[in-house]
Amino acid sequence: MELGPIREKIDALDKRLVELVNKRLALASEIGRIKRKTGGEIYVPEREDAVIRKVSAQNKGPIKNDALRAIYREIMSAAIALEKPLLVAYLGPEASNTHAAAIKKFGASVDYHSMGTIEDIFVAVEKGEADNAVIPIENSTEGSVREALDSFVESDLKIVGQIYLEIAHALISQVPLEKIERVYSKDQALAQCRHWLQRHLPHAQLVEAPSTTRAVQIAKEDPNGAAVASETAAAHHGVPVLVRNIQDKADNTTRFFVLGRKPAGSVGGGKDMSSFLISLGDEASAHSGSLLKMLMPFGKRGINLSKIESRPSKKRPWDYYFFIDVTGHYDDPAMREALGQLKKFCPMVKWLGSYPTAT
Repeated sequence: MELGPIREKIDALDKRLVELVNKRLALASEIGRIKRKTGGEIYVPEREDAVIRKVSAQNKGPIKNDALRAIYREIMSAAIALEKPLLVAYLGPEASNTHAAAIKKFGASVDYHSMGTIEDIFVAVEKGEADNAVIPIENSTEGSVREALDSFVESDLKIVGQIYLEIAHALISQVPLEKIERVYSKDQALAQCRHWLQRHLPHAQLVEAPSTTRAVQIAKEDPNGAAVASETAAAHHGVPVLVRNIQDKADNTTRFFVLGRKPAGSVGGGKDMSSFLISLGDEASAHSGSLLKMLMPFGKRGINLSKIESRPSKKRPWDYYFFIDVTGHYDDPAMREALGQLKKFCPMVKWLGSYPTAT
């Protein structure tokens, strides 16, 4: 079979695809003009989610849905950039896992700004120095990022999206394994590789760094140093990868939150999640069944609990906040009823945001 005629058909389709993509972006630009006039949000999580789900449902193959979703995320990223320059803050530096999660969510066409701490990220979005932000919230191996949870206590920012990213760690160094005396990385990354490091580098000192990417920078200057980080970070800083996939669990996954100043609307159809911060106050110390009492308003209305975690309030001894994730949107009638009941005996019921479940 001649390849020429097939390639000509592909070229014709490519021309048509480019025309259609540009027509779509022109319409998005018009929407951006209307939003700027009315003060609407440029990034609309529920609309993004609806588009992704719709095109996935229409897909007849042979392209896989993961690939189709990646294509559409880039198309929507280009559309957002045409509507208005969007600045997304992330826990840096560049080439960190949070940077990778941000790109996975927002694509290559928006602007990114790395920040050194989660506290700095919250302040930047609150002050309007960034439009949105991406922060790590929990890892499947090592649990929650405490600094991230604690930052929600005083902040009015809303969670508007979530991202799941599989995390593969590598041992990165300019010296061979037997010469390594120190291993640098973020505390969570070191913990996720604890058993591997104990087996292969039992005498090496484990040194905490502000981020995995910064660990690579430090290890590059240490003649007997190594870092635990991603291969992307190694390539970015020009340091060799000694061993790949050193994480203790193959399915090592981190969950990230997308933050914004305004809440996201409802996706509907059972495709929303909501997060809350709840304090039981004196109720917790006075009644042994207070935690069950807190959960009952949700259970009675068929609202499923997907996560609960306690953190010290730091206001007085043995006083705790509870972070919970439940199915449904804040504006759902059943959710409003449950929250109304909770507020009768909980001194604080703070809505942290509602957002689409991960696609």
